[in-house]
Amino acid sequence: MHPAVPDLSVAVEELVRFFRRLSPDTGLSLTAAATLSSLDRGGPARLTELAVQQGVTQPAMTQLVTRLQDAGLAERRPDADDGRVVLVHLTAAGRTELTRRRAIRTERLGELFDRLPDDQQAALVTALPAIHALIQPAEQVDDRPRAEGAHL
Repeated sequence: MHPAVPDLSVAVEELVRFFRRLSPDTGLSLTAAATLSSLDRGGPARLTELAVQQGVTQPAMTQLVTRLQDAGLAERRPDADDGRVVLVHLTAAGRTELTRRRAIRTERLGELFDRLPDDQQAALVTALPAIHALIQPAEQVDDRPRAEGAHL
């Protein structure tokens, strides 16, 4: 293991907390927002797929999707190819909410980014490909559901 990995682990943990502070308080949990984002990026999905992606149990994801559906942000529809399968879809209202959340977070991040010296801005921009490369395989590192449930 590279000697910088422990420091990187702490920095990523702090980055997660930072991301949470940047996210607007709209009543959506990060799991709910991440689920909507996943539907936006990847299209309709089965509950089991969403549960694995978000690292929660299937019953927790079922409850979360029910709350998202009640809020008008997602909906369940039968799969056109297999009527026995139900897919979760993002609604127009869900897409609008995601767009609003992203715009607020981007504005907040932009304000902080602009305060950094040019060399630190350049370092962050230069690190983007490495961050993307690190994140992609990390999504498959641990598919076990976590104990905490998903909430709206």
